[in-house]
Amino acid sequence: MPKIYMDHGATTPVDTEVLKAMQPYFSKKFGNASSLHQFGTEAAEALKVSRKTIAQAINAEEDEIIFTSGGTESNNMVLKGIAFANKDKGKHIITTKVEHDCILNASKWLQNQGFEVTYLPVDKFGQVNPEDVKKTIRGDTILVSVMQANNEIGTINPVREIAKICREKGVYFHTDACQSFTKIPLDVKADNLDLATINSHKIYGPKGVGALYKKRGIKIEPLLHGGGHERGLRSTTENVAGIVGFAKAVEIGMKRMESDAKRLTELRDKLIKGCLQIENTWLNGHSTNRLPNNANIGFAFIEGESIILNLDIKGIAASTGSACSSHTLEPSHVLMALGQKHEEAHGSVRFTLGRSNTEAHVDYVLKVLPRIVEKLRDMSPMGK
Repeated sequence: MPKIYMDHGATTPVDTEVLKAMQPYFSKKFGNASSLHQFGTEAAEALKVSRKTIAQAINAEEDEIIFTSGGTESNNMVLKGIAFANKDKGKHIITTKVEHDCILNASKWLQNQGFEVTYLPVDKFGQVNPEDVKKTIRGDTILVSVMQANNEIGTINPVREIAKICREKGVYFHTDACQSFTKIPLDVKADNLDLATINSHKIYGPKGVGALYKKRGIKIEPLLHGGGHERGLRSTTENVAGIVGFAKAVEIGMKRMESDAKRLTELRDKLIKGCLQIENTWLNGHSTNRLPNNANIGFAFIEGESIILNLDIKGIAASTGSACSSHTLEPSHVLMALGQKHEEAHGSVRFTLGRSNTEAHVDYVLKVLPRIVEKLRDMSPMGK
Protein backbone atom coordinates (compact mmCIF):
# COMPACT_ATOMS: atom_id res chain seq x y z
CA MET A 1 0.00 0.00 0.00
CA PRO A 2 1.33 3.47 -0.85
CA LYS A 3 1.97 6.07 1.85
CA ILE A 4 0.83 9.42 0.48
CA TYR A 5 1.00 12.61 2.55
CA MET A 6 -1.42 15.34 1.43
CA ASP A 7 -1.66 17.31 4.67
CA HIS A 8 1.15 19.82 4.18
CA GLY A 9 -1.16 22.56 5.45
CA ALA A 10 -0.91 20.93 8.89
CA THR A 11 2.86 20.48 8.85
CA THR A 12 5.68 19.49 6.53
CA PRO A 13 8.63 17.10 6.83
CA VAL A 14 11.95 18.75 7.65
CA ASP A 15 14.00 19.13 4.47
CA THR A 16 17.23 17.10 4.53
CA GLU A 17 19.27 20.26 3.85
CA VAL A 18 17.53 21.97 6.75
CA LEU A 19 18.30 19.07 9.08
CA LYS A 20 21.94 19.11 7.97
CA ALA A 21 22.20 22.85 8.69
CA MET A 22 20.71 22.40 12.15
CA GLN A 23 22.72 19.43 13.39
CA PRO A 24 25.91 21.24 14.53
CA TYR A 25 23.87 23.54 16.77
CA PHE A 26 22.60 20.67 18.91
CA SER A 27 25.99 19.40 20.08
CA LYS A 28 29.02 21.20 18.64
CA LYS A 29 27.84 24.82 18.37
CA PHE A 30 25.51 24.65 21.35
CA GLY A 31 26.30 28.00 23.01
CA ASN A 32 23.81 30.47 24.46
CA ALA A 33 23.70 33.44 22.09
CA SER A 34 23.79 35.83 25.08
CA SER A 35 27.08 34.45 26.45
CA LEU A 36 30.27 36.45 25.87
CA HIS A 37 32.65 33.55 25.26
CA GLN A 38 33.35 31.99 21.86
CA PHE A 39 30.55 29.44 22.18
CA GLY A 40 28.09 32.27 22.74
CA THR A 41 29.46 34.52 20.00
CA GLU A 42 29.29 31.58 17.56
CA ALA A 43 25.60 31.13 18.38
CA ALA A 44 25.00 34.88 18.18
CA GLU A 45 26.56 34.98 14.72
CA ALA A 46 24.26 32.14 13.60
CA LEU A 47 21.26 34.17 14.78
CA LYS A 48 22.51 37.25 12.96
CA VAL A 49 22.99 35.39 9.67
CA SER A 50 19.58 33.67 10.01
CA ARG A 51 17.83 36.95 10.80
CA LYS A 52 19.39 38.53 7.71
CA THR A 53 18.28 35.62 5.48
CA ILE A 54 14.69 35.85 6.66
CA ALA A 55 14.60 39.65 6.53
CA GLN A 56 15.85 39.67 2.93
CA ALA A 57 13.23 37.10 1.92
CA ILE A 58 10.40 39.48 2.86
CA ASN A 59 12.22 42.75 2.05
CA ALA A 60 12.51 43.76 5.71
CA GLU A 61 15.35 45.15 7.81
CA GLU A 62 17.22 42.76 10.08
CA ASP A 63 16.15 44.52 13.27
CA GLU A 64 12.50 44.16 12.22
CA ILE A 65 12.56 40.36 12.68
CA ILE A 66 11.60 38.96 16.10
CA PHE A 67 12.07 35.23 16.57
CA THR A 68 9.24 33.38 18.35
CA SER A 69 8.09 29.81 18.96
CA GLY A 70 5.72 29.88 15.98
CA GLY A 71 2.62 31.39 14.43
CA THR A 72 0.41 31.23 17.51
CA GLU A 73 2.88 33.15 19.66
CA SER A 74 3.57 35.73 16.95
CA ASN A 75 -0.14 36.35 16.41
CA ASN A 76 -0.77 36.67 20.14
CA MET A 77 2.19 39.04 20.41
CA VAL A 78 0.70 41.24 17.69
CA LEU A 79 -2.85 41.45 18.98
CA LYS A 80 -2.10 41.74 22.69
CA GLY A 81 1.12 43.69 22.22
CA ILE A 82 -0.41 46.32 19.96
CA ALA A 83 -3.58 46.53 22.05
CA PHE A 84 -1.84 47.24 25.34
CA ALA A 85 0.87 49.48 23.89
CA ASN A 86 -1.67 51.65 22.08
CA LYS A 87 -4.72 51.65 24.37
CA ASP A 88 -4.33 55.39 24.91
CA LYS A 89 -5.06 55.86 21.19
CA GLY A 90 -8.04 53.52 21.06
CA LYS A 91 -9.45 50.12 21.93
CA HIS A 92 -10.94 48.99 18.63
CA ILE A 93 -9.51 46.09 16.59
CA ILE A 94 -10.71 44.71 13.25
CA THR A 95 -10.22 41.15 12.06
CA THR A 96 -12.27 38.61 10.08
CA LYS A 97 -14.52 35.66 10.78
CA VAL A 98 -12.20 33.26 8.96
CA GLU A 99 -8.90 33.87 10.77
CA HIS A 100 -6.90 31.12 12.44
CA ASP A 101 -8.13 30.17 15.92
CA CYS A 102 -5.15 31.85 17.58
CA ILE A 103 -6.26 35.22 16.15
CA LEU A 104 -9.92 34.65 17.02
CA ASN A 105 -9.25 33.40 20.56
CA ALA A 106 -6.74 36.17 21.27
CA SER A 107 -9.37 38.64 20.04
CA LYS A 108 -12.01 37.16 22.35
CA TRP A 109 -9.56 37.39 25.26
CA LEU A 110 -8.98 41.07 24.46
CA GLN A 111 -12.72 41.66 24.47
CA ASN A 112 -12.75 40.38 28.07
CA GLN A 113 -10.04 42.95 28.84
CA GLY A 114 -12.20 45.85 27.66
CA PHE A 115 -11.24 46.05 23.98
CA GLU A 116 -13.78 46.06 21.15
CA VAL A 117 -13.30 43.71 18.19
CA THR A 118 -15.16 43.77 14.87
CA TYR A 119 -15.19 40.48 12.95
CA LEU A 120 -15.63 41.20 9.25
CA PRO A 121 -17.65 38.87 7.01
CA VAL A 122 -16.29 37.30 3.83
CA ASP A 123 -17.89 36.48 0.50
CA LYS A 124 -18.85 32.98 -0.62
CA PHE A 125 -15.24 32.34 -1.66
CA GLY A 126 -13.82 33.41 1.71
CA GLN A 127 -12.42 36.75 0.53
CA VAL A 128 -12.47 39.96 2.54
CA ASN A 129 -13.80 43.05 0.78
CA PRO A 130 -11.38 45.99 1.22
CA GLU A 131 -14.35 48.35 1.22
CA ASP A 132 -15.69 46.59 4.32
CA VAL A 133 -12.39 47.31 6.05
CA LYS A 134 -12.53 50.95 4.97
CA LYS A 135 -16.08 51.40 6.26
CA THR A 136 -15.34 49.70 9.58
CA ILE A 137 -12.24 51.71 10.54
CA ARG A 138 -13.06 54.27 13.22
CA GLY A 139 -11.20 57.02 15.00
CA ASP A 140 -10.33 54.65 17.84
CA THR A 141 -9.25 51.72 15.60
CA ILE A 142 -5.66 50.72 16.37
CA LEU A 143 -5.17 47.48 14.41
CA VAL A 144 -6.53 45.52 11.45
CA SER A 145 -5.50 41.85 11.08
CA VAL A 146 -6.36 39.95 7.88
CA MET A 147 -4.62 36.72 6.85
CA GLN A 148 -2.80 36.65 3.52
CA ALA A 149 -4.35 33.31 2.60
CA ASN A 150 -6.77 31.10 4.47
CA ASN A 151 -5.33 27.98 6.06
CA GLU A 152 -8.43 25.85 5.42
CA ILE A 153 -9.74 26.83 2.00
CA GLY A 154 -6.63 28.44 0.50
CA THR A 155 -8.34 31.65 -0.66
CA ILE A 156 -5.92 34.57 -1.07
CA ASN A 157 -6.96 37.97 0.27
CA PRO A 158 -6.26 41.40 -1.31
CA VAL A 159 -3.82 42.17 1.50
CA ARG A 160 -1.90 44.91 -0.33
CA GLU A 161 -5.09 46.85 -1.03
CA ILE A 162 -6.36 46.46 2.54
CA ALA A 163 -2.99 47.48 3.98
CA LYS A 164 -2.95 50.61 1.79
CA ILE A 165 -6.31 51.62 3.20
CA CYS A 166 -5.03 51.11 6.74
CA ARG A 167 -1.91 53.16 6.08
CA GLU A 168 -3.99 56.03 4.69
CA LYS A 169 -6.18 55.88 7.80
CA GLY A 170 -3.21 55.74 10.18
CA VAL A 171 -4.11 52.28 11.48
CA TYR A 172 -1.62 49.42 11.95
CA PHE A 173 -2.08 46.47 9.61
CA HIS A 174 -1.04 42.87 10.33
CA THR A 175 -1.24 39.76 8.19
CA ASP A 176 -0.90 36.13 9.22
CA ALA A 177 1.19 34.64 6.40
CA CYS A 178 1.96 31.27 7.99
CA GLN A 179 0.10 29.28 5.37
CA SER A 180 1.18 31.38 2.38
CA PHE A 181 4.84 32.18 3.09
CA THR A 182 7.16 30.89 0.31
CA LYS A 183 4.09 29.77 -1.68
CA ILE A 184 3.18 33.26 -2.89
CA PRO A 185 5.22 36.49 -2.65
CA LEU A 186 5.39 38.41 0.63
CA ASP A 187 7.05 41.84 0.42
CA VAL A 188 6.50 43.91 3.55
CA LYS A 189 7.37 47.19 1.83
CA ALA A 190 5.43 46.71 -1.41
CA ASP A 191 2.52 45.20 0.51
CA ASN A 192 2.39 48.16 2.97
CA LEU A 193 2.68 45.83 5.97
CA ASP A 194 3.30 46.98 9.53
CA LEU A 195 3.37 43.49 11.03
CA ALA A 196 3.45 39.97 9.59
CA THR A 197 3.55 36.47 11.04
CA ILE A 198 5.54 33.63 9.45
CA ASN A 199 6.58 30.22 10.76
CA SER A 200 8.90 27.34 10.04
CA HIS A 201 7.09 24.02 10.12
CA LYS A 202 4.78 24.87 7.20
CA ILE A 203 7.78 25.38 4.92
CA TYR A 204 9.87 22.22 5.55
CA GLY A 205 11.58 23.65 8.62
CA PRO A 206 11.47 22.47 12.25
CA LYS A 207 8.49 22.88 14.56
CA GLY A 208 8.59 25.30 17.47
CA VAL A 209 10.06 28.32 15.69
CA GLY A 210 8.63 31.28 13.81
CA ALA A 211 9.03 35.01 13.44
CA LEU A 212 7.17 38.27 13.68
CA TYR A 213 7.97 41.11 11.31
CA LYS A 214 7.49 44.40 13.14
CA LYS A 215 8.13 47.61 11.24
CA ARG A 216 10.58 50.00 12.83
CA GLY A 217 9.00 52.48 15.20
CA ILE A 218 5.96 50.39 16.08
CA LYS A 219 5.63 49.85 19.80
CA ILE A 220 4.28 46.60 21.21
CA GLU A 221 3.99 45.37 24.76
CA PRO A 222 5.98 42.12 25.17
CA LEU A 223 4.22 38.94 26.32
CA LEU A 224 7.35 37.63 28.03
CA HIS A 225 9.52 39.54 30.48
CA GLY A 226 12.97 38.38 31.47
CA GLY A 227 16.50 38.86 30.23
CA GLY A 228 15.64 41.20 27.37
CA HIS A 229 16.24 38.86 24.41
CA GLU A 230 15.09 39.88 20.93
CA ARG A 231 15.58 43.58 21.77
CA GLY A 232 13.44 43.23 24.86
CA LEU A 233 10.40 42.00 22.94
CA ARG A 234 10.68 38.26 23.56
CA SER A 235 12.71 37.29 26.61
CA THR A 236 13.87 33.68 26.55
CA THR A 237 16.99 31.91 25.35
CA GLU A 238 16.80 31.70 21.57
CA ASN A 239 16.27 28.36 19.87
CA VAL A 240 19.44 28.65 17.81
CA ALA A 241 19.20 25.27 16.07
CA GLY A 242 15.55 25.87 15.20
CA ILE A 243 16.23 29.39 13.92
CA VAL A 244 19.12 28.16 11.75
CA GLY A 245 16.80 25.49 10.33
CA PHE A 246 14.04 28.06 9.78
CA ALA A 247 16.42 30.31 7.84
CA LYS A 248 17.61 27.41 5.70
CA ALA A 249 14.01 26.44 4.95
CA VAL A 250 13.29 30.05 3.94
CA GLU A 251 16.33 30.12 1.67
CA ILE A 252 15.25 26.90 -0.06
CA GLY A 253 11.61 27.95 -0.22
CA MET A 254 12.36 31.27 -1.87
CA LYS A 255 14.52 29.60 -4.53
CA ARG A 256 11.82 27.03 -5.25
CA MET A 257 8.73 29.24 -4.92
CA GLU A 258 8.06 29.83 -8.61
CA SER A 259 8.77 26.27 -9.81
CA ASP A 260 6.94 24.66 -6.88
CA ALA A 261 3.91 26.89 -7.40
CA LYS A 262 3.69 25.97 -11.08
CA ARG A 263 3.98 22.23 -10.46
CA LEU A 264 1.63 22.16 -7.47
CA THR A 265 -0.99 24.28 -9.23
CA GLU A 266 -1.13 21.71 -12.03
CA LEU A 267 -1.51 18.85 -9.53
CA ARG A 268 -4.06 20.82 -7.50
CA ASP A 269 -6.20 21.59 -10.54
CA LYS A 270 -6.15 17.95 -11.65
CA LEU A 271 -7.15 16.85 -8.15
CA ILE A 272 -9.97 19.40 -7.95
CA LYS A 273 -11.28 18.50 -11.41
CA GLY A 274 -11.27 14.80 -10.55
CA CYS A 275 -12.97 15.28 -7.19
CA LEU A 276 -15.72 17.39 -8.75
CA GLN A 277 -16.53 14.49 -11.09
CA ILE A 278 -18.00 12.78 -8.03
CA GLU A 279 -21.69 13.51 -7.67
CA ASN A 280 -22.81 16.14 -5.14
CA THR A 281 -19.41 17.70 -4.48
CA TRP A 282 -18.19 21.30 -4.56
CA LEU A 283 -15.02 23.33 -4.21
CA ASN A 284 -14.61 25.39 -1.06
CA GLY A 285 -12.82 28.69 -1.63
CA HIS A 286 -11.94 30.60 -4.78
CA SER A 287 -11.47 28.56 -7.96
CA THR A 288 -8.31 30.36 -9.10
CA ASN A 289 -7.27 32.94 -6.48
CA ARG A 290 -6.11 30.29 -4.04
CA LEU A 291 -2.86 28.82 -2.75
CA PRO A 292 -1.19 26.56 -5.33
CA ASN A 293 -1.27 23.51 -3.08
CA ASN A 294 -4.77 23.71 -1.56
CA ALA A 295 -7.83 21.70 -2.66
CA ASN A 296 -10.73 21.82 -0.20
CA ILE A 297 -13.69 19.75 -1.39
CA GLY A 298 -17.18 19.51 0.08
CA PHE A 299 -19.07 16.19 -0.05
CA ALA A 300 -22.83 16.10 0.49
CA PHE A 301 -24.51 13.57 2.81
CA ILE A 302 -21.35 12.34 4.60
CA GLU A 303 -18.94 13.44 7.31
CA GLY A 304 -15.48 14.64 6.36
CA GLU A 305 -14.00 12.74 9.33
CA SER A 306 -15.28 9.46 7.90
CA ILE A 307 -13.66 10.22 4.54
CA ILE A 308 -10.36 11.05 6.27
CA LEU A 309 -10.34 7.78 8.22
CA ASN A 310 -11.11 5.75 5.11
CA LEU A 311 -8.44 7.57 3.11
CA ASP A 312 -5.98 6.80 5.89
CA ILE A 313 -6.78 3.09 5.57
CA LYS A 314 -5.80 3.43 1.91
CA GLY A 315 -2.52 5.12 2.83
CA ILE A 316 -3.59 8.72 2.14
CA ALA A 317 -3.20 11.49 4.74
CA ALA A 318 -5.51 14.51 4.41
CA SER A 319 -7.57 16.59 6.85
CA THR A 320 -10.97 18.13 7.39
CA GLY A 321 -9.54 21.62 7.91
CA SER A 322 -7.11 23.15 10.35
CA ALA A 323 -5.10 20.56 12.30
CA CYS A 324 -5.16 22.97 15.25
CA SER A 325 -8.94 22.54 15.49
CA SER A 326 -9.22 18.80 14.78
CA HIS A 327 -10.05 17.99 18.41
CA THR A 328 -13.40 19.74 18.25
CA LEU A 329 -16.63 18.35 16.79
CA GLU A 330 -17.84 21.83 15.86
CA PRO A 331 -18.18 22.56 12.13
CA SER A 332 -15.46 24.68 10.54
CA HIS A 333 -15.91 28.35 11.42
CA VAL A 334 -14.39 29.17 8.04
CA LEU A 335 -16.97 27.19 6.08
CA MET A 336 -19.80 28.52 8.25
CA ALA A 337 -18.61 32.04 7.43
CA LEU A 338 -19.03 31.19 3.74
CA GLY A 339 -22.72 30.64 4.44
CA GLN A 340 -22.73 26.85 4.53
CA LYS A 341 -25.12 24.83 6.66
CA HIS A 342 -23.77 22.70 9.53
CA GLU A 343 -24.13 19.46 7.59
CA GLU A 344 -22.36 20.96 4.56
CA ALA A 345 -19.49 22.33 6.65
CA HIS A 346 -19.04 18.92 8.28
CA GLY A 347 -18.55 17.26 4.88
CA SER A 348 -15.31 18.92 3.80
CA VAL A 349 -11.88 17.42 3.11
CA ARG A 350 -8.70 19.47 2.72
CA PHE A 351 -5.92 18.13 0.52
CA THR A 352 -2.73 20.20 0.79
CA LEU A 353 -0.03 19.12 -1.61
CA GLY A 354 3.73 19.35 -1.17
CA ARG A 355 7.11 18.65 -2.69
CA SER A 356 6.83 14.87 -2.31
CA ASN A 357 3.54 14.62 -4.18
CA THR A 358 3.40 13.41 -7.76
CA GLU A 359 0.81 13.01 -10.49
CA ALA A 360 0.70 9.31 -9.63
CA HIS A 361 -0.36 10.25 -6.08
CA VAL A 362 -3.21 12.36 -7.43
CA ASP A 363 -4.26 9.52 -9.74
CA TYR A 364 -4.32 7.12 -6.79
CA VAL A 365 -6.49 9.48 -4.71
CA LEU A 366 -8.91 9.90 -7.60
CA LYS A 367 -9.06 6.11 -7.96
CA VAL A 368 -9.92 5.29 -4.34
CA LEU A 369 -11.90 8.40 -3.31
CA PRO A 370 -15.06 7.78 -5.40
CA ARG A 371 -15.39 4.26 -3.91
CA ILE A 372 -14.97 5.63 -0.39
CA VAL A 373 -17.61 8.30 -0.96
CA GLU A 374 -20.03 5.78 -2.50
CA LYS A 375 -19.57 3.37 0.41
CA LEU A 376 -20.08 6.07 3.05
CA ARG A 377 -23.13 7.48 1.29
CA ASP A 378 -24.69 4.02 1.17
CA MET A 379 -24.25 3.90 4.96
CA SER A 380 -25.27 7.49 5.61
CA PRO A 381 -28.54 8.29 7.44
CA MET A 382 -28.52 11.74 5.80
CA GLY A 383 -29.89 10.42 2.52
CA LYS A 384 -28.77 11.12 -1.04
